[in-house]
Amino acid sequence: MNQIDLTVNGRPERVVVGDDDLLLDVLREQVGVTSAREGCGVGACGACTVLVSGRSVSSCLARAVRYDGADIVTADGLPVDDEVVEAFVDNGAMQCGYCIPGFVLMSHELLRENPEPTPDEVAAHLEGNICRCGTYPEICAAVAAAAASRSAGAR
Repeated sequence: MNQIDLTVNGRPERVVVGDDDLLLDVLREQVGVTSAREGCGVGACGACTVLVSGRSVSSCLARAVRYDGADIVTADGLPVDDEVVEAFVDNGAMQCGYCIPGFVLMSHELLRENPEPTPDEVAAHLEGNICRCGTYPEICAAVAAAAASRSAGAR
């Protein structure tokens, strides 16, 4: 067993992990994160997405021991008035909501890298996330709305 230090949603966390413990399980079971979820268990659906130093990681594939010292953001750690979350709500970009935390975090990553993405760039960036309810048009509209909101706020 290994003791590692993480910063999760701005809070320092010290956790004990085995060599094969997955970051997803550690975040959920030891830290209390509920927004990162197992959907497929093979990194293909995006439900387990977290941001590590601003970059998306499929936490269902990531060995926790490799993330000692990491700065991790989950959807649980987003501010109440997060413009991406507000855009998802305003655009009805969810039905069951299971996949939405992963889509929101991937949208944050995209908008950080590309503040004014085209529809094709949005689709390409979110390609690794699966919405079983099929709200893709609404999700893409939400990302566009969040980009516009950020752009308007920067003026």
